[in-house]
Amino acid sequence: MYKVIEKTIDLGDGRTISIETGKLAKQADGSVVVKMGRTMLLATVVSAKEIREDVDFMPLSVDYKEKYASLGRFPGGFLKREARPSDYEVLIARLVDRALRPLFPDDYHADTFVTINLISADKDILPDSLAGLAASAALSVSDIPFDGPISEVRVGRIDGKFKINPGISELKDADIDLLVGATKDNILMVEGEMKEISEADMIEAIKFAHEAIKDQCKVQEKLAEMVGATKKREYEYEESDEGLKEKVWKETYDKVFKVAEKAIANKQERSEAFEAVKEKFLEQFTDEDEINESLIGKYFHDVEKEAVRSLILDKGIRLDGRKTDEIRPIWSEVDPLPAAHGSAVFTRGETQSLTTVTLGTKLNEKIIDEVLFQGTHKFVLHYNFPPFSTGDARPARGTSRREIGHGNLAHRALKNMMPDDNENPYAIRVVSDILESNGSSSMATVCAGSLALMDTGIKLKKPVSGIAMGLISDTKSKKYAILSDILGDEDHLGDMDFKVTGTRDGITATQMDIKVDGLPYEVLAEALEQAREGRLHILDKMAETISEPRESLKPHAPRISQITIPKDMIGAIIGPGGKVIQEIQNETGTTIIVEEIDDKGVVDVFADNEEAINEALKRINSIVAVPEIGAVYKGKVKTIVPFGAFVEILPGKDGLLHISEIEWRRLKTVDEVLSEGDEVEVKLIDIDKRTGKVKLSRKILLPKPDRNNQR
Repeated sequence: MYKVIEKTIDLGDGRTISIETGKLAKQADGSVVVKMGRTMLLATVVSAKEIREDVDFMPLSVDYKEKYASLGRFPGGFLKREARPSDYEVLIARLVDRALRPLFPDDYHADTFVTINLISADKDILPDSLAGLAASAALSVSDIPFDGPISEVRVGRIDGKFKINPGISELKDADIDLLVGATKDNILMVEGEMKEISEADMIEAIKFAHEAIKDQCKVQEKLAEMVGATKKREYEYEESDEGLKEKVWKETYDKVFKVAEKAIANKQERSEAFEAVKEKFLEQFTDEDEINESLIGKYFHDVEKEAVRSLILDKGIRLDGRKTDEIRPIWSEVDPLPAAHGSAVFTRGETQSLTTVTLGTKLNEKIIDEVLFQGTHKFVLHYNFPPFSTGDARPARGTSRREIGHGNLAHRALKNMMPDDNENPYAIRVVSDILESNGSSSMATVCAGSLALMDTGIKLKKPVSGIAMGLISDTKSKKYAILSDILGDEDHLGDMDFKVTGTRDGITATQMDIKVDGLPYEVLAEALEQAREGRLHILDKMAETISEPRESLKPHAPRISQITIPKDMIGAIIGPGGKVIQEIQNETGTTIIVEEIDDKGVVDVFADNEEAINEALKRINSIVAVPEIGAVYKGKVKTIVPFGAFVEILPGKDGLLHISEIEWRRLKTVDEVLSEGDEVEVKLIDIDKRTGKVKLSRKILLPKPDRNNQR
């Protein structure tokens, strides 16, 4: 019924990865199962036989999906089925997409769908480090045109040693967590987080990852040979007109070059100037000429790209007139939103982020319920990119994959500089709204996030800044230019988009996409050093606005007080059915959270004013207080019995006030002196060691009568 073909990758430390094809999903153009330990990924690829005529890009769609059954779990929610992709799934799909997309032929415009399913999961193996390998292997065994194979691996550094695809438990102690995507010859994609490492360490990590990727690519090539997939399908090439192409280049190149040479700083004005050249070219044609305007647009884009690149390489002039290592003008401000718990504006050139910080309790922490990860996140960061930020007249419809990806990069940049949990009781939400965008909006988010957190009074370990680097290169002349703080056009027309974030002492996160073959590590090292200098310049500018966290929170920001109690007192604070804790919250206007941590009870009291917190703490302390012999209490008479009264000296703690201990004189009945509900001062005179019963005395606090007077 089927013939299984399998190849194995040896990681060199006893672990292996197997790639199998020919058994599952055979009607797809290509399908493989990648297995490592108990983790299995099923990757399929299907590409339409007809080329789309209405597009000039590669219509590639990559989806990564995790099946809860892969780990024997039920999905959450009412429907109990997998629903919309989680942020984690979107991020993995983006990682795969970024490595695959550059390797399809420029003129291949067929709808292509890559789907990767996690069908079996090992609790200690991260599937994201296998997803790129699985997708590439599925393409390799298909007849779809693809200039691969590629692979993606994770490289971690634990105790000073690099390791390929370390386990989840090992990454807790890693100071480098980097995902690298590459072909045998070229690095394509890098993304990850670090704990203030040096530029040299980062390059070593990339080199280490690339060596492993080379082996994985060779195995895929052998697998493709075994299944006979070395010949790729024929397809219709996109429409072209060499005569029209030559005419566009001849009549517009010099004009476009002159526009670029003017170094117009304003993006809108610059775009209009380029568009005017194109419109002037089109004016020579009439309706009868039957000119393909779509082709003219494509050729004009190529002209624009070449002119801008030549200007930079030959004359060292950028589109906005800056030097290659020059950062755009920066201004920033903290506390622009007086009602927020913390806020900041960071503007660099025509890119602007308005960022807010909101403080909450443990109840506000983000709940994680994914296949491999469950729990909560105390710190979250959200990035919003509305259409008006680029002057686009279109509606905003939900959160895009790009917004999730950019927010994740900024989150990684800041997370390791957040205060430790024992120093920060708050749930923290940072939101970056991009108000203007012309390149590096994710890096503006990092800078604005640092400023807003310091404005809030959160004890950020060190400020973090970020910078986006670019590269323009010419393989023939070997010329290249590394660009600091790239514009949107420079990102689009360039060969590299390299984002680096960090403190003064090292790198905290990075994201890199390389669009050119054979980038030498020496150039990468030069780019990293130029990025470091830019990062420090930006940190200096940020320090002019605010250099360290505020001493205290804003007056209107909520407060949390935390106390530790004996574990066996947790029930007393909560009360039957939550009665006690609900009563305290309702009467004091506070939010109280009680947890058992490390065999102790931890109580957080949250409110927007100190008086409410103090009142709640007073009541909690009275509940957990331990009765002491010799202590005097103001108690309430709860019950009267023939032999005395039971008095509540602490919440939930009664003691017996014997009839003989009420007054010095002899009483016939208790109600001669006391009634239920009376408040009375008593002294604790004894606690029965065996039963824990409490004995009280009132008369000991009263003056002792003279015996002579008693007679």
